Amino acid sequence: MSSEASAIRALERLLPMAVLGVAFVSVPLLILKPEGLPRMRLLEKELAQVDAENTELRRDVAKLRVDVADLRDNPAAVERIARSKLGLLRRSEVVFQFGKRP
Repeated sequence: MSSEASAIRALERLLPMAVLGVAFVSVPLLILKPEGLPRMRLLEKELAQVDAENTELRRDVAKLRVDVADLRDNPAAVERIARSKLGLLRRSEVVFQFGKRP
């Protein structure tokens, strides 16, 4: 039994060392392979771009909400858009068009 006990003690000492050796070799390989650290950096960059785009879109949505509220509550805003973008006139208005001088 003494030889079995010493073999078990030797195994108990070698097993943690073997695990550490495998970790020292495999962890850097896992970090440096294309699916590791470079991919993480690429995803972090993409996340920053998406966050910036989301911030810009939130700003646009807030501006559009203000515009919608203005159109809903302010008849002058509706008239302004009808005149500028659609070229509409009131029934009482007359438009004079002058040709260019030769």
